[in-house]
Amino acid sequence: MENNLKISIIGGTGKEGRGLAYRWLKAGYSVTIGSREKEKALQAVDELIKLLGDNYRNSFAGDINETVVADCDVAVLTIPYQFHKEMLESMKPHLKGKFLMDVSVPLVPPKVSVVHIPEEGSAALEAQRILGDDCKVISAFQNISFELLLSEKEIECDVFVCGVDKESRSIGLQLVKDAGLRGWDAGPLENSIIPEGLTSILIRINRQFSIHDAGVRVTGVDIKDQ
Repeated sequence: MENNLKISIIGGTGKEGRGLAYRWLKAGYSVTIGSREKEKALQAVDELIKLLGDNYRNSFAGDINETVVADCDVAVLTIPYQFHKEMLESMKPHLKGKFLMDVSVPLVPPKVSVVHIPEEGSAALEAQRILGDDCKVISAFQNISFELLLSEKEIECDVFVCGVDKESRSIGLQLVKDAGLRGWDAGPLENSIIPEGLTSILIRINRQFSIHDAGVRVTGVDIKDQ
């Protein structure tokens, strides 16, 4: 199976980035891993190829962030929040005309189980302010652990997708579906404060029960009505 969208993951050497790359590669997407250091990007590629097999090598590559974003349709930001503004400002010229899926959560260590609200209202709104109208921001995947993304078992968690417009949310929902999860159109970027904030609550639950994969699921809706 092949999918036409080209995906580049900014800061994709981290756990969440590798988990999403794993899922989208299996779904037939062309994926590139970005890093500030090319060597780290290539190392992440090699680690995933060991999991997936050599037949995926032709649809997978790694390089510095600026290079991988240049040829993508959708860039995915998976970095710690402390680097959020700095990374977006440096990548702004390279993101013109593209979609950016922001997976970031505004966690402020050491109190990561306490919700932090950025001045703009959410990390996704912060990203849209920095990037301006030349890039469309999508918010998704904040509540899914990398352990689940790299597993083969069914993921019993839903994904809320927010976006600057219906086109953005449609792309986000397709990427969620192709990653093997159930997504919901959660409305405009202003609503991204909710799934971002839920992450801190899930971290607290994980700690209470000594687990790693607490999640959320929408109930009471027939999936056929979605």
